[in-house]
Amino acid sequence: MKLATAQPVENFTAAAQVERHIPPVPRISIQAFCETPELADAMQVVITDRRMSKAHVKVQMGGMIAALEAYKNSATPNVILIEHLGSGVDLIAGLDNLSAVCDAGTKVIVVGRLNDIVLYRELVRRGISDYVVAPLSPIDLVRTFSGLFSAPDAEPLGRVLAVIGAKGGVGASTVAHNIAFAVARDLRLNAVVADLDLAFGTAGLDFNQDPSQGIADAVFSPERVDAAYIDRLLSKCTDHLSLLAAPATLDREYDFNADAFEPIFDALRGTVPYIVLDIPHLWTAWAKRTLLSSDEVLFVAAPDLANLRNAKNMFDFVKGARPNDRPPLYLLNQTGMPKRPEVRGSDFAKALEVEPAANIPFDPQLFGTAANNGQMIAEVNASHKITETFLSLAKTLTGRTEAKTAKKDLLSPLLAKLRGLRSGA
Repeated sequence: MKLATAQPVENFTAAAQVERHIPPVPRISIQAFCETPELADAMQVVITDRRMSKAHVKVQMGGMIAALEAYKNSATPNVILIEHLGSGVDLIAGLDNLSAVCDAGTKVIVVGRLNDIVLYRELVRRGISDYVVAPLSPIDLVRTFSGLFSAPDAEPLGRVLAVIGAKGGVGASTVAHNIAFAVARDLRLNAVVADLDLAFGTAGLDFNQDPSQGIADAVFSPERVDAAYIDRLLSKCTDHLSLLAAPATLDREYDFNADAFEPIFDALRGTVPYIVLDIPHLWTAWAKRTLLSSDEVLFVAAPDLANLRNAKNMFDFVKGARPNDRPPLYLLNQTGMPKRPEVRGSDFAKALEVEPAANIPFDPQLFGTAANNGQMIAEVNASHKITETFLSLAKTLTGRTEAKTAKKDLLSPLLAKLRGLRSGA
């Protein structure tokens, strides 16, 4: 749970309710656990508000108990709202238990009945993003959600995941598209795939989409780029996944300066939690800058000598240029091809001084079927081991934990926090 800017505990007045400007809520996932029908009804109205049009909202009853049960074995969304009508002691105990199953980066809002500044301070110390006192109107709730991401010192919401091949033809685009699909379908997080290979990009084909507009419209009209414009260019693939497609035409040259794509990435960062960049195998100023500015980098390599050389060069360069970031990841693709001599995975691990994040075997039937049908691997065979591999990669790149086990020592987080409070005293 992440601490946002502290706000005073108060009941919103009629004057506050008619406040004109409330920034729109970005592409986030919100889950609300209500105890009263009044809050549940208000949340249903919130879903229809124009400022919430990009958010994916789910409302259910049950309060804290339902929230704890829901996240024992599943990832938490960007925002959790919990209504609690009990005592402050019970609230704090429940939140300590929730912290044991809550993913890093998730923001938690508590709706209560106690207008108690001592309780509020204790909740802030535990990392709660906001505590608001009921009753709340729908516009109060919209303002609360918006305030989490529109504060001047709020961290950028969107995370950029860059995928690039160590050599042409190694399947980096296929890997990028399937990872994005796993982020959206399995982790149920809103994501965008941006195809940066404007001349030969395959994202449109892979997702069986043929949009009339795409990334080229934005990169050639930088003065028009903002969140609203980018949103109009997106092609919807699933409930949680959108595509910023490449034109894949040769009617013009696609030479760009180093910062040509920056306005697009900035607009996407402000509106969607995860952006998966499908970067062609190029070494240009803009490709270099894109790799270095991304939150996570994944190299895709085939098991041969040229890939080993290129992967090491790229890996060392990106790692050296980003000393304060997690090192990039790499995977081996198309391994085990019949009659093809291969460089062993252990040789890659020795050269790059780290084991590959995954090893995807050569399977022309599976990948060929998916490519020709405009489908993802999970759509062709949801139970295949390679489908599980893409889900594992999605979890690693997004920082989402593996499925949590139901059996936990509920006192451990409370004792750990008490020790932390003592050490900080």
